Amino acid sequence: MIDTTMTTEERRAALEHGPLYSFSEWASFVVPPGAGVYTIWDDEGRFIYVGMSGRGLTRDDVAAMKESGERRGLVQRLASHASGRRSGDQFCVYVADRLVLPRLTEDEIRRIAEGENALFDNLIRDYIAANLAYRFIVTDDGKEASDIEVEIKAGVLSAGKPLLNPG
Repeated sequence: MIDTTMTTEERRAALEHGPLYSFSEWASFVVPPGAGVYTIWDDEGRFIYVGMSGRGLTRDDVAAMKESGERRGLVQRLASHASGRRSGDQFCVYVADRLVLPRLTEDEIRRIAEGENALFDNLIRDYIAANLAYRFIVTDDGKEASDIEVEIKAGVLSAGKPLLNPG
């Protein structure tokens, strides 16, 4: 788990150069519950997306989750992204539209247009697993996570703004 007492520069460095976890080896035990910020990178090192989890969580909520072992917040958000399902997941919609759709064959597009929605979600999941990885930090609460996400969308990392959701 990342130390929540890190300085602003240490947090930015962790989100840009810290340990990188591949979605192909999704392991929810690596990601703690609670509030946090994450960055997503492609296999070429391109900054793809920044997100946060825990909106509305207070320090007390986060502490209670850690004590009880409840697994929600950051771990749920990244698990949702790993699933590839577009329903309720804006990241997966962005990946579908910008990264997967341009690679589809005419046959795949036809099948999806005819209602094979699971096919598209599976293709998105497979793309995410094969090409994307994430870094994360934990925060004390949702407000802190949201503030960090806004800064990163604005381009404070040396990688610039994320491809899929610039500020």
